[in-house]
Amino acid sequence: MDPTMLILIAILLAVMFFMSSRTRKQQREAAEFRNNITVGTKVMTASGMIGTVIDVDESTDQVTIESFPGSPTTWLRAAISKKVEEPVADDADTDDAADESDVTEESETASTISPDATDVPDDLSDLDTAKREYREQQRRDADADGK
Repeated sequence: MDPTMLILIAILLAVMFFMSSRTRKQQREAAEFRNNITVGTKVMTASGMIGTVIDVDESTDQVTIESFPGSPTTWLRAAISKKVEEPVADDADTDDAADESDVTEESETASTISPDATDVPDDLSDLDTAKREYREQQRRDADADGK
């Protein structure tokens, strides 16, 4: 057998070993997380539902999650994917809230909408009629050319 072939096989085996050991490590960490789930932990299921753990039944390996107050659902422990971290309030977010309150306190009205804001219509009736007429004329011309 050619020595370069042996080297390639050895490299392939080493890569496969390291990849499988990393996968085993991730699986071991996920199993450890699932086994240590406690009441009050905010989690996400494999299907994407987020909720708070309200009960853990060790005997049946089931976890009860409440995603909305008063609506508990029961899941197999294996369906729990990961812990969800609560978002931390950023200092910039609190500064924005303070700026908005300053605007409403200093202005004569409680509106935070600037006077330069464009008014968006609720329906098509308030749109520029010239644009509508132009589009209708284009449709009529296209229909006339097609006949």
